[in-house]
Amino acid sequence: MAEFRHETARLILRDWRQEDWPLFWEATNTPAVMRWLGGVADDAQREAAQERLLSYKRDHGHTFWALERKSDGAILGFCGLKRCNQQGGPLGTMEVGWRLREDAWGQGYAREAAIASLDLAFERFGADEIVALTVARNEASWGLMRRLGMRRREDLDFPNADFDPEDPTIIVYSIDSEAWHARND
Repeated sequence: MAEFRHETARLILRDWRQEDWPLFWEATNTPAVMRWLGGVADDAQREAAQERLLSYKRDHGHTFWALERKSDGAILGFCGLKRCNQQGGPLGTMEVGWRLREDAWGQGYAREAAIASLDLAFERFGADEIVALTVARNEASWGLMRRLGMRRREDLDFPNADFDPEDPTIIVYSIDSEAWHARND
């Protein structure tokens, strides 16, 4: 399979390289970044996450790609597309997701990368609808979902205590191709 690479004004979304992983984990496996993602990951959890990300590429041709800043080559985190695989969720539906290191928050990188990922989902990968998942208390994440034009889909919410045991519900937002294109015309 050909190497994936997509550029935006400030970012590169691309396939993972072996040398990316230590940089990614050092920058993102922190209490602040992992607060709504089940907490800081141990070695086994990190290894399993890496294998899942690589398997998405193998199985579907897309994944949560490495997110590189053009100006200095820094790995900021990831952003991209996978098939929803959370038990109880909208299994198999294309999902957009992101995780950025804390010093990259508030600079528009997540939005820039998510817009590129949604464009790719509809234009390159032929998606009809895209979902995004988070926990209710992760206001920054669902705030971005709203800014992207996604709408809350309470009918798709599902119980899951893996990420926020105090409020064990995954909330779902979605956008379809028609709404995405109408928003961007």
